[in-house]
Amino acid sequence: MNYSETLTYLYNSAPLFQHIGKDAYKEGLTNTHLLDEHFGHPHHNFRTIHVAGTNGKGSCSHTIAAVLQAAGYKTGLYTSPHLIDFRERIRVNGQPISQEFVIDFVEQHRAFFEPLHPSFFELTTAMAFLYFAQEKVDVAVIEVGLGGRLDCTNIIRPDLCVITNISFDHVQFLGNTLAKIATEKAGIIKPQTPVVIGETTPETKPVFLQKATEMQAPIHFAEEEQFVQQVEYTKDGHCLYQTTNYPDLTGELGGFCQEKNTNTILSALQCLQQAGYHINESHIREGFANVCKLTGLMGRWQRLEEHPTIICDTGHNVGGISYITKQLAIQKYDKLHLVIGMVNDKDISGVLKLLPSEASYYFTQASVQRALPAGKVKELAQTFNLHGEAYPDVKSALIAAKEKAAPEDLIFIGGSSFIVADLLKIYYPVQ
Repeated sequence: MNYSETLTYLYNSAPLFQHIGKDAYKEGLTNTHLLDEHFGHPHHNFRTIHVAGTNGKGSCSHTIAAVLQAAGYKTGLYTSPHLIDFRERIRVNGQPISQEFVIDFVEQHRAFFEPLHPSFFELTTAMAFLYFAQEKVDVAVIEVGLGGRLDCTNIIRPDLCVITNISFDHVQFLGNTLAKIATEKAGIIKPQTPVVIGETTPETKPVFLQKATEMQAPIHFAEEEQFVQQVEYTKDGHCLYQTTNYPDLTGELGGFCQEKNTNTILSALQCLQQAGYHINESHIREGFANVCKLTGLMGRWQRLEEHPTIICDTGHNVGGISYITKQLAIQKYDKLHLVIGMVNDKDISGVLKLLPSEASYYFTQASVQRALPAGKVKELAQTFNLHGEAYPDVKSALIAAKEKAAPEDLIFIGGSSFIVADLLKIYYPVQ
């Protein structure tokens, strides 16, 4: 099989959650342990940092990885979902896993894993750990796929655990209260292993404290440490932070959500320094200023064009969209155009009620089975006084928005990671 055929095989034999949702989810670690044993426990060969949370774990994972790279560590990075190409999920020093490794992994090991009927994420996690071991990485930043306690990444024994925040998402798997969701996320806390909590609520903080006490794990609440004192948003879309240790710290990632992410990251980096990682101020400054270049991160308040300004962001639940609407409110433009689509297992009404009614809307749908039909999004949006037309795909919605937008207008595209994925494939076609 070539690379394209191998991906088709993976998507068809191990259904992809981002395509079909809950039917691709497998609870429990049985397959994970069988795969791990088959490959010789590859995650024992490198140090790890584990990152969970409802929102912000992608930004935090990439920035921590960027700082580690700047510090000279050969750094693995495992994240999901991918936006353009499957290989984005598994990187070493920012470079995606090779097509050849993906092909060889499937061809050489399918006889073992096919009888197990693993999920796509179980198989991809095993591939990532094996790749990192063969590449002899020093450390790998591992992002949780879903939840934490029963996530198949949760076999690692990390140097540090990070839980960014808790809000409502994937409630059909994780529970319908913040305390229940926090219990699942807290499942990554390990014995005697430091854990950084980015944000808490009155419901979630006791959960984290209890789990940390059970595990005898030192716990750090980033919101109480208050490393970030002030933030300014620059004209080029970046952030300029005043922090307790690093004045004028430039962050390449823009958006209101990055202030709390940065507070979490600085707390995590201090823990790593205390654990013996050789990270100094210059490494931190380089990592923050060049996270996209160093790690390949895309889709976080990403500016794609000017005149009109076109920005996309992967925020896709109530927590993420609330930051986006605050960010849109301070932008300068003549008129706002929103290209919006969602998937069918999110709190759609919760998101729609946050969106500004004065914008022109272009309702659309992503090229995944979970996508809510554009006409249905339009119908639901009208109940929140959001008006516009429906378009069958992101490309046609983007074309319509660009045709109607004036040079000083702003076009925002989002609502779902998969809307952003379809958009970025227009700008950066897969080779």
